[in-house]
Amino acid sequence: MGRTSRRKRSTPANRAIAALAALVLGGGGLAAVNVYASAGEGGAGPSPGRFQGAARQMSTIDCPDAGIALPDVPDGARPEVDRELAAMDTQITDAYRRFADRKDRIARDPALAENAVLGPLKSKRAASLDRIGIAVERAGGGRPQGLEGLAGCSLRADDEEGQGGGQGEEPGDGQGGGQSDGQAQEGNGPEASDFVDIESVRPDADRPRNRRGASRGTFTTDCGRNENGRFNPDNVIAAPGVSNGAHHMHDYVGNQATDAFASDDDLAGGGTTCRNRGDRSTYYWPVLRLQNGRDANDVDADGGGRDQNTGEIQTPSQVTLKFVGSPAGKVTAMPRFLRIITGDAKALTNGDANANASWSCTGFEDRQLRDKYPICPEGSQVVRSFAFQSCWDGQNTDSANHRTHVAFAQDDGRCPDGFRAVPQLVQRIVYDVPPGPGFAVDSFPEQLHKPVTDHGDFINVFDDRLMKKVVSCINGGRKCR
Repeated sequence: MGRTSRRKRSTPANRAIAALAALVLGGGGLAAVNVYASAGEGGAGPSPGRFQGAARQMSTIDCPDAGIALPDVPDGARPEVDRELAAMDTQITDAYRRFADRKDRIARDPALAENAVLGPLKSKRAASLDRIGIAVERAGGGRPQGLEGLAGCSLRADDEEGQGGGQGEEPGDGQGGGQSDGQAQEGNGPEASDFVDIESVRPDADRPRNRRGASRGTFTTDCGRNENGRFNPDNVIAAPGVSNGAHHMHDYVGNQATDAFASDDDLAGGGTTCRNRGDRSTYYWPVLRLQNGRDANDVDADGGGRDQNTGEIQTPSQVTLKFVGSPAGKVTAMPRFLRIITGDAKALTNGDANANASWSCTGFEDRQLRDKYPICPEGSQVVRSFAFQSCWDGQNTDSANHRTHVAFAQDDGRCPDGFRAVPQLVQRIVYDVPPGPGFAVDSFPEQLHKPVTDHGDFINVFDDRLMKKVVSCINGGRKCR
């Protein structure tokens, strides 16, 4: 199915990428954002039709994201709800394995998908959703409406219209799509068409404008590059108390006590790789692997080979963690233990409403890619970057869906009503990998290692004294470390 060009639209994630592009250029260059948004905003339900064309080769399982559909969960129900949401991720992973094992047979006999994959998955999801409803009711909340409608899933190709994976350019339009000379991973992605020659991407002249009273300072914290090889497939923010809650491996820098079971007290007392010991924050992101046929030592482990993430894990050549200000005014201190997820690990099937990936190459950072991996020229390195949400609701360090307590700034740089500006984390990770389409980030198996699914996580564990310094530096227009 051919990919179609789409007009850029203004979304919070698009604006964050525009801001990021300007920041990685030191604030003085042109920001480039090569963003092509999908037609759908949410991904709240499965694609129309259980099987979109029996003759087409289906690539993945598309399920509604129940976590996004549950913005309000009573505190007393959160542990059980989080466990059930993590269990539903495992159900999809298991179903994807069954689908992958029968993919050729399903292409010939689509009814097999219902009997062997989708039917059993729907039953398991319905039971989990019912337990979520009971937990919410027991904790004093009303039963969430529409839970039953979230049980069903569908099969689809990864390039269908209206989905996060359908972004991009027509082949032959100068964007370099469709390279076939690399070593893209077999099986569940990525594909050669997920890569683009960075030199064929047009710079974009958009950049955020500072208003009078903008906070122009920065604070940079040095927490290393994960040289000590700290990895795990947990996600203490999205799936607390659940081993292998991410189904992919994460790099960790900063706090060394971070795993699925770490409490705030554990983090407060944890060691840190950060040079400034006042920063015990947790910074983590999916590892990047070379698809060169060589396995890492997690080939038989959860998050690794068992979840179809294979290849050599790459240690970044550089990691920069910088906190910046607001183009519309001063920032206030972020609360200790504030949790922020940026990007969407399920953007292929959810759509791009929460996607916030940004890919480029050193020497070409006026060209940012959202839904493609870059092919960098000889001597240039791959860059992945995130500009995290910079507005906080002033009350909560987390929310039921781990998103609604923070927000991106609006087009004019101001925070939405009810939110206040806090120091914005801008994360830049550089890799020295061979040129060509031979690498990918870890992902949930059914997300096919697509670049749009890239994401980052942050838990603020700055001590009060250092956070005051961060705010003072940013509001005072200074560059501090």
